[in-house]
Amino acid sequence: MYALVDGNNFYVSCERVFRPSLAGHPVVVLSNNDGCAIARSNEAKALGIAMGAPWFEIEHLAASSGLVALSANFALYGDMSDRMMSLAAGLGPAQEIYSIDESFIDLGGVRGCLRARGVKLRERILDWIGIPCCVGMGATKTLAKLANHIAKTAERKPGSYPADLAQVCNLASLTPAALDEALAMTAVNEVWGVGRRLTAQLRESGIHTARDLARLDPGMVRRRWSVVLERTVRELQGMPCIALELAPARKQEIACTRSFGRPVTHLADLGEAVTEFASRAAHKLRQQGSLAGQVLVFVRTSPFRPEAQYSRSISMPLRRPSADTGVIVAAALRSLRAIYRPGYQLAKAGVMLLELQPNTVLQAELDLQRDEAPNRSGLMTAMDELNRRYGRGTVQMASAGLAGGPHAWAMKQERRTPGYTTCWADMPVARA
Repeated sequence: MYALVDGNNFYVSCERVFRPSLAGHPVVVLSNNDGCAIARSNEAKALGIAMGAPWFEIEHLAASSGLVALSANFALYGDMSDRMMSLAAGLGPAQEIYSIDESFIDLGGVRGCLRARGVKLRERILDWIGIPCCVGMGATKTLAKLANHIAKTAERKPGSYPADLAQVCNLASLTPAALDEALAMTAVNEVWGVGRRLTAQLRESGIHTARDLARLDPGMVRRRWSVVLERTVRELQGMPCIALELAPARKQEIACTRSFGRPVTHLADLGEAVTEFASRAAHKLRQQGSLAGQVLVFVRTSPFRPEAQYSRSISMPLRRPSADTGVIVAAALRSLRAIYRPGYQLAKAGVMLLELQPNTVLQAELDLQRDEAPNRSGLMTAMDELNRRYGRGTVQMASAGLAGGPHAWAMKQERRTPGYTTCWADMPVARA
């Protein structure tokens, strides 16, 4: 048995914890540079706002319907996620954190009424940190994911599913007839792993619901589509094929890319941005215990603007694999100088770390240079610890510019709320 605990409209819910006045109002959270909606309250969904809707297309709803738009505050959301996941872990013996607002829980060996335990967990998360969530349970991870969708839909749209499936839905406790009915009421595109293209192919073959998909022969599905869809069908039939991933797999590539808040033309400004991106990528590299063999840097103009277009990238191999921020930043800046061309209004840049390998693999070579760079792993550890304890950017490379100063390349975040739980200066104060 598995459970999926998922925060409802998570980014919006995090904002409402500290601004209760937003409850009942349509709210959206915007992406980097306030470009498009990446989270919507139920009230915003009722206005017909689609996921990914550009802000300039829905901005008029602020005046006509009271729509509130906020810039993304990822530091706040990450901290609230950690708190929610620590509470969700109490539901069972093992946990897989699937995304910032979702985690799978292994319910194997858990006694008593599972739905009652799910209800208590939901109430605890809501009482302790203020995040509403839904819990789905099933014999497989795919069924648990589907149960969570049913629980959310039954809560948001009364009458779409039986009322007793709202908020906490345990498909394993349903009778075969009730389970069959629930699957028949669920569109096939709501099944975990069935994307847009596959949905079109399935509908062309007369498969419109989760029940239609669950009734297919797995062998035929494998021959006609793929082994991945075969696993999905078997999971819908109650046969576990996807195990919990208790430790995230190491990434094969690490990237840090950003669109600029305004066009950037000067090399010095680009150097600050690339330094920041390379530093963040190097930190992620050390977090997963890896070394990088190549550093790729790219810059480009906006394809949506009428001015002259330019896009260029270059990959620079490192003499030996490294996770040293100084080494990676130096390679990135050399790459940037090689591809920079004046006269273009650049809109985006990024750094990618390639040819990753575990840091336990050592590259041996003849010592032909007397000025061999020293091992600075201790320095990197100290820098990471200072930034973890006192905030990102406390210690950084000089080429990144002044910390906290105005940067020409900084993202547009005109509507961002304070760091209520991540910054001492922004901590709310209760006065009698």
